[in-house]
Amino acid sequence: MLVNISYKSNLQFQATARGHVIVSDQPHSNGGEDTGVTPPELFLAALGSCVGFYAVKYCQARGLDATGLNIEVSAQKTTTPPIRLDEIEIHLSLPVSLNDRHQKGLESAVNACLIHTTLIHPPKITIQIDSALIPTT
Repeated sequence: MLVNISYKSNLQFQATARGHVIVSDQPHSNGGEDTGVTPPELFLAALGSCVGFYAVKYCQARGLDATGLNIEVSAQKTTTPPIRLDEIEIHLSLPVSLNDRHQKGLESAVNACLIHTTLIHPPKITIQIDSALIPTT
């Protein structure tokens, strides 16, 4: 997987993956132009979309109608170091009734979501900075 993020202007960035484009920005209250969602909102959207993918695949494999499925993801931003998102809650609404077997099966399926399991088992993250060195005089 590869996503390329390029700086556009002010606090706006553009992420491109497989020809698809997502704009990230900050709200006016944080100095941005509010032309896109914030990076933390993108993060929550990725988590919720991943959970949704696993939920729909579970339903499709069992002939359950997933029409109207909705996922709401919320988080709190901590104010003490390290500043991060915490208390992430995912609320999945499915407009069909599930018996106990399907309830447990769906829970197992969504808990296998790639983003969720990545958060549960944090990956090694390496940051490399390349810059054109301009001599100062």
